[in-house]
Amino acid sequence: MSLIKSISGIRGTIGDKVGEGLSPIDIVKFTAAYSQWVKEQNAGKSRLRIVVGRDARISGTMVSHIVLGTLVSMGMDVIDIDLASTPTTELAVTHHNADGGLILTASHNPKQWNALKLLNRNGEFLSAAEGNRVLEIAEKELYTFVDVDSLGHIEQDLTFNAKHVAQVVDLPLVDVEAIRKANFKVVFDSINSVGGLILPELFKALGVTNVVGLNTEPTGNFFHTPEPLPENLGQISAAMREQKADVGFVVDPDVDRLAIVCEDGSMFGEEYTLVSVADYVLSYTKGNTVSNLSSTRALRDVTEQRGGQYSAAAVGEVNVVAKMKETNAIIGGEGNGGVIYPELHYGRDALVGIALFLTHLAKSQCKTSELRAKYPAYFISKNKIQLTPAVNVDAVLAEMKKRYANERVNDIDGVKIDFPTEWVHLRKSNTEPIIRIYAESKNEQSADALAQRIMAEIKQIAGI
Repeated sequence: MSLIKSISGIRGTIGDKVGEGLSPIDIVKFTAAYSQWVKEQNAGKSRLRIVVGRDARISGTMVSHIVLGTLVSMGMDVIDIDLASTPTTELAVTHHNADGGLILTASHNPKQWNALKLLNRNGEFLSAAEGNRVLEIAEKELYTFVDVDSLGHIEQDLTFNAKHVAQVVDLPLVDVEAIRKANFKVVFDSINSVGGLILPELFKALGVTNVVGLNTEPTGNFFHTPEPLPENLGQISAAMREQKADVGFVVDPDVDRLAIVCEDGSMFGEEYTLVSVADYVLSYTKGNTVSNLSSTRALRDVTEQRGGQYSAAAVGEVNVVAKMKETNAIIGGEGNGGVIYPELHYGRDALVGIALFLTHLAKSQCKTSELRAKYPAYFISKNKIQLTPAVNVDAVLAEMKKRYANERVNDIDGVKIDFPTEWVHLRKSNTEPIIRIYAESKNEQSADALAQRIMAEIKQIAGI
């Protein structure tokens, strides 16, 4: 069993001994530490409020009860929005002018996992320094529970799915009339979690009446592996052809990632969710974009074609958001299907992605596969090398940077080497002796060839 402690939150499998899985004791410990951090951020403020939302995991009710009780015991007033997506919870924090938020979700991990994701008062994930402070508080047990007269209170607000949908539909670049006139037939897969609750509301608000839902009951018993990758999406691929649908959408259990399926059952490509939505936004609003170093070059291509400037960030949503703020980017995200549209909020949001994509598709007046064919064709090969503990990974990466000093090299997160028509990104694992190698080129064969060439060099440097 596993317990992973990081700046973005606490993730683990349910069960096992304390410290070896996400046990009730661990949930209390890290919830209390987060509460203490919130108090440090708000010294002198008498009453503090925390928003709590959760996905539909089997363990969700149990984890929620423990989290709510712990927050109350730390003197926090709690706004419980219950079953809600990650972006819905983020929006609820700012709507309620709360002091922070907790999302109980393990995102795309299988059903035995759950997690505590930590938000600041802006409804955004904690910075590295803030996250490390929470971990320090937990490690040293620097939290103190309040007396009986200072206990917090819980109120429930189950209106936020509707509020989230309304805010998306009201965005200036979401054209409900164009979507309605297009009369799309849509298939969606919400993988037995909260997407099954909120996506039907979104489609109704967008005027999409011909909708087929797969795995919509929020039981937490995921019908397939929940990460929205092509190998997990055979069911919706077949449904697209059977239903003669125009477009398909797949979300992960907390609805912050979006994969799109073409009318012929082929994958639009998770990397191209952001590319296509950004292209639409840029066609109406000139500006800059950001994605992480491991995302497709196609975003840079369409950004520059539209007269904007593209910037790369270190891997991780918090890093992408920081770079977006620094560069005044009007849209950004990650190649895993995560769309961040600051016009609404600084968080990955599949609802925003769906609404903007449907508008783009309606205005383009073409098939989904034809829209995909308009964008630059790239393929990413993902690999890793298992090293021995004796290998100095940092030294290996430094040598690779030196060898390719004549190319465009970015070392803010590992080493990324940009060649004229392709790139490779080398990242070390923080938990095990592994180097991950992502290589992108014009097709699968050339991407794999680049990855294999770089891997051979790494092995030669490492002496393995």
